[in-house]
Amino acid sequence: MNIGMTYDLRSDYLARGYSLDETAEFDSLRTIEGIESALVAAGHAVERIGGIDALVERLSGGRRWDLVFNIAEGLHGFGREAAIPALLEAWRIPCTFSDSLTLAVCLHKATTKRLVRDAGIPTPDFRVVERLGDVDGFSLEFPVFAKPVAEGTSKGVTGASLVEDERALRRVCECLLLRHAQPVLVERYLPGREFTVGILGSGGSARVLGVMEVVADGGGSGAVYSYAAKQEYEERVSYRLVSDREAMASAELAVQAWAALGCRDAGRVDVRLDARGVPMFIEANPLPGLNPDDSDLPIICRLAGISYSDLITGIVQLALKRQGEAVEPMMAHAEAWR
Repeated sequence: MNIGMTYDLRSDYLARGYSLDETAEFDSLRTIEGIESALVAAGHAVERIGGIDALVERLSGGRRWDLVFNIAEGLHGFGREAAIPALLEAWRIPCTFSDSLTLAVCLHKATTKRLVRDAGIPTPDFRVVERLGDVDGFSLEFPVFAKPVAEGTSKGVTGASLVEDERALRRVCECLLLRHAQPVLVERYLPGREFTVGILGSGGSARVLGVMEVVADGGGSGAVYSYAAKQEYEERVSYRLVSDREAMASAELAVQAWAALGCRDAGRVDVRLDARGVPMFIEANPLPGLNPDDSDLPIICRLAGISYSDLITGIVQLALKRQGEAVEPMMAHAEAWR
């Protein structure tokens, strides 16, 4: 099968003058090579395409593929993750992971939470700060947690994101509004355990690959899984696969949210417990990082005994199954775990 790969290579953007912060979500050559190697080993012919500009050029030149393995994050706007899938949908070329609507919805965390809440899935109360004046008369009980409304890889999340009073909230929101040029999501802080749930499959047929507990910066109720902690995960973050009662309840909530949002193929849902141990939806990641070494979904698979190659080929086969073609080689892992 002829598979194209769309991605945003971080080194390319750095060479064009973009900053480390602007390119934080983009992929390393290690990721591109890892995916390509897994696909080639499975017998596929792989063509590296790159980002949206390269894709437009090749499409206009008549190039086509049986499937596109898409991990491109995009650069501008709330629809940046949806741009390549939307283009491929217009050209009727299938691609991996969720469609353009789901990717646009899930990038904007407040929109995601509204849809999840409407589906009856618990999520902490929140407000959206679009301008600094929105902090006046703030109605949520402190402490709260503040982060950009549409960033991934914990961009904009620091120790200061955990906010104890209105004065600190004003200071944090001012900084985030200026630095990220987008609204700030402020939600009630949850002091309980933090999980990220790896999911394989689409909609109601999705299954859990594993529940990974994340303990950042030495643990404690004030620990923050920040951008800096992710970059230094070996020293600052502890990951462990868990299957206790709270983890199982979080897995069930994650699968419900995945289906409600229409997510496909593979990804993660982040869940945190409130003070009573009740799991709450935090956010969904339907376009997960796939660095073989340090991205959360490959780490979950590694802890669960699933190889990186099996993860990548499983994603492809699930995408093909949606087109009326083949198999479910990894579902046995997921079913056995549950």
